[in-house]
Amino acid sequence: MCRNPDISPQPNVVALCENGLRRYREALTKGPIKDDIPDCLIELGLLRPMAEDPALLGAVPPDIASNELRRPIERAVLVQQHTIAAIQEVLSSAEDVYREEHRVSGTAVRLLRGTDVIRAALRQARDDCREELVTAKPGGARPSDTLARVLADNLELLARGVRQRTLYQHTVRTHGPTLAYIEKVTVAGAQIRTLNEVFDRLIIYDRRIAFIPDPLLDLDTTALAIEHPAIVAYLATVFDHAWQRAEPVSISQELSRPPLMTDETRRAVLRLMVEGHTDAAISKRLGISTRTVSTHIRKASESLNSRSRAQLAYLLAKSSLIEDPHP
Repeated sequence: MCRNPDISPQPNVVALCENGLRRYREALTKGPIKDDIPDCLIELGLLRPMAEDPALLGAVPPDIASNELRRPIERAVLVQQHTIAAIQEVLSSAEDVYREEHRVSGTAVRLLRGTDVIRAALRQARDDCREELVTAKPGGARPSDTLARVLADNLELLARGVRQRTLYQHTVRTHGPTLAYIEKVTVAGAQIRTLNEVFDRLIIYDRRIAFIPDPLLDLDTTALAIEHPAIVAYLATVFDHAWQRAEPVSISQELSRPPLMTDETRRAVLRLMVEGHTDAAISKRLGISTRTVSTHIRKASESLNSRSRAQLAYLLAKSSLIEDPHP
């Protein structure tokens, strides 16, 4: 047998073995051959039974053999191409109706339901993206499998010349997988910054289409795709303002981890506590654990000799501990 996965160019194409080449040369120089015929010569159509004596096999020119092998494949490809064209033609009328209804109703906001639908819409927007991608990702460190899934896509966009800016929360500065991801994309040209609080999840492609969660529905299985120019411009402006306040993340050989922003995080915790938020609410907004929130509050209480949460809030409001040193 001539099928060897190590030397075959494709799984469905048999390789031409050394014995096959030798017998093919023999058929060319000495005429039709028989006995001990390698399978590859038969499958590739390089030998064909003689009409006068089917036991004898004559050599077939490679170009003729190639045409015989390609003809059914090319015919199948042509059928698939016609099918694709028919699908596009059939759905074009529905696309016209869909766009007309959105234009007439004056809305350019679509509710996407289901993870697969959301990913398909994001994939289409990513494929159409030509200039800029901006992203806000609250919630702290991202799962390793998510980072691995999006890394290739973002590197491909950067290779196409698409500018990328991403906002995370400060807590990613202590998360190894996220830092490894940041290092790879920043080397490729992306810009990453962090804030204590990121307003909400946001993805904007080319300032043309934006994706945000619907807070009234399940955040993991629903999203809004927004194409209204004014709304997209507003969301882009919100992102730009947050970007100006954020701290750049720079990972170098001399500094394997960026600064932790501990003091800024503590001020944010205490500010939210003074505003009346619970530890759980503060944890969710800042992307940190409730234990970390409690630790910041405990240390502030010890510093101010506070005996209760209410007293601590009062003392902090009178002090300068929660004021931003960089207004």
